[in-house]
Amino acid sequence: MGQFTDVVLGFPTVLFTGGLVAVVAFWAIVLVGGADAHGPWHHGATGGHGGTGGDSGHGALGGRHDQLSADTAGSHAGGAGALAAAGLGGVPVTVVLSLLVALSWFLTLAGSAALHGANAPGGPVRALLYAVVTAAALVGAWFATWLLVRPLRRLFPDVRPPSREDFVGQVCVIRTGTVTAGFGQAEVTAPDGSTAVVQVRQTGEDAFRSGSTALLYAYDPDGEFFWVAPFDTVTAFDTFTT
Repeated sequence: MGQFTDVVLGFPTVLFTGGLVAVVAFWAIVLVGGADAHGPWHHGATGGHGGTGGDSGHGALGGRHDQLSADTAGSHAGGAGALAAAGLGGVPVTVVLSLLVALSWFLTLAGSAALHGANAPGGPVRALLYAVVTAAALVGAWFATWLLVRPLRRLFPDVRPPSREDFVGQVCVIRTGTVTAGFGQAEVTAPDGSTAVVQVRQTGEDAFRSGSTALLYAYDPDGEFFWVAPFDTVTAFDTFTT
C-alpha cells in the first residue's frame, strides 16, 4: 500500500492525479444533477430561442443575452475545434477530457509502477525514463480515447443551438404601427411554440400596420434585425391550393 501511495503521489503520476480528482468530482456532481454532462456551453437542451412564456427576449435585452451566450459558446468552441482537429470530436468536450485525464493517469501509474518494480537507476537516467513514461502515456491516452470516441459518437448526436436565423422564411405579425428602414417590431412563433418579438426593417415603402402579416426573408447579424416584406396569408394559401 505504501508503494502504491508513493507511485500515485510521485512524479510523473502526480501530474495527472489532481486532474483525475477534478474529473471524479465533476461526474459526481453530474450524477446528483448539479451540472450538465455536456458542459455549460451546451444549449441543445434549453429549447426555444431564449424565451420563457410569451416573449423570448429577442429585443434589446435579448440581443445582449444572445451575444453573451454566443461569446461563451465561442470561447469553448475553440477547445472543441482543437479536439476535433485531433480526431476527438463528435462527443462532449467533458467526456473527451475526462477520458484523456483518466487514461493518462492510469498509464503513468502503470509505467511508474513498472519502473519501481524494475529498480530503475536514479539520477538523470530515472528522470529520462519518467519523461519517456509521461510521453508514452499521453500518446497512449490519445490513441485509446480516439478508439473510445468512435462508438460514443452515436450516443451524442450533434444538436445545433437555436439561432435567430432559424426564423428566416417564417411569417410574422407586425406589432408596431409602421415599419421603416430604421424602426419596426414583429412577433414570430418558434418551432417549439414559443413566441419572440424581433426587430424588423424594410427596404422599400410598403405600408405595414399593427396586426398585419409579413415575411422574414433575411437577417442582418450586425444590426440584429430582420428584413421583411408584405405577406398576405389568404392570397398565399389560395395560390398554393390552386
